[in-house]
Amino acid sequence: MVLDAAYKAHTVLGTGLLESVCQTAVKHVLTTGGLLAETEVKLPIQFEGVKLESALKIDLLVEKCVIAELKSVEKTHPVHEAQLITYLRLSKVRLGFLINFNVSHLRDGIKRIVV
Repeated sequence: MVLDAAYKAHTVLGTGLLESVCQTAVKHVLTTGGLLAETEVKLPIQFEGVKLESALKIDLLVEKCVIAELKSVEKTHPVHEAQLITYLRLSKVRLGFLINFNVSHLRDGIKRIVV
């Protein structure tokens, strides 16, 4: 579902676009397909028994069970994977995809992470 939407957006739009454009396109594909897709979901942090508001935002949360962290960069780095792992851990969602849209073939820009 998430990857199908990402492939469709990448095929139609191509590379070199801002992350926000890709995010909007993927969300559109998912929602028109009948799925719940939320963007820029605030991720509070539990610290010492207190819920703290934070600046963390999940790029795309699908059906409350998959996180897609979207990038449009020359190359993803370990810090991008660490960011997704942190989002998965804090949200208690188990499956996530790091998707870099700035590649010729989208399959080369996808990393699946399960925690």
